[in-house]
Amino acid sequence: MTKIDALRRFLLPCLSPTTTAPTTTIATKKRLSTSLRDDKIVSTTQDSHKPDQESQDSSSSSTTVATVDDVTSSAPPRQSKTMVIGTIFGHRKGHVWFCIQHDRLSTKPFLLLELSIPTYQLVREMRSGLVRIALECSGRPDLASCPLRSIPVWTMYCNGRMIGFALRRKPSEENRQMLKTMQSMTVGAGVIPSGFGSPGSEEVMYMRANYEHVVGSSDSESFHLINPDECPGQELSVFLLRSS
Repeated sequence: MTKIDALRRFLLPCLSPTTTAPTTTIATKKRLSTSLRDDKIVSTTQDSHKPDQESQDSSSSSTTVATVDDVTSSAPPRQSKTMVIGTIFGHRKGHVWFCIQHDRLSTKPFLLLELSIPTYQLVREMRSGLVRIALECSGRPDLASCPLRSIPVWTMYCNGRMIGFALRRKPSEENRQMLKTMQSMTVGAGVIPSGFGSPGSEEVMYMRANYEHVVGSSDSESFHLINPDECPGQELSVFLLRSS
């Protein structure tokens, strides 16, 4: 009994710390190291995704901006449309004039063209119900950059046939008197009696209406007669074209 008691006293203090302390220490270290390792892996994984997402966002935003810029730059310019007053007039035995005004009260026309087509021939063309007058300018490098309405001479076509030329004119005193007489009129047709403006002058036939002025580009403009009350009838258009 004395030997057994002596062994117990010697062995128990040695066995109890080695069985409890190391197990708790190992378990604690293992648990802490595992938790720290997991946190580190998760954080690094999330951080590794952030640059990819940012690069994707920046690339997508740059792609969007580039696409919008490309569409904007490639989009054709829009046409400009305005309403003007157009008057076709001429002596019975003379040729036709074409006058454009922004304001019917002004005696200074926006555009005044002297056409080489005789008045009776234009009246005959208008009876068919469709008139297309094309004025074309080509072959002059000095007129390539000037405003379209400042070109002095045009080659004239009527319904596809070349019939002469058209000249840009400054309004004469007779033209101003006629426009002043028609200030109260927006739409109408008739005859101004002979002797108007100057003694011995012939009677003047005229047709006055609203026109749609379309500016397609710096090299193309057109004027389209608008029939009053959308009634069916003759259609008249005048085109100004500059070709290289």
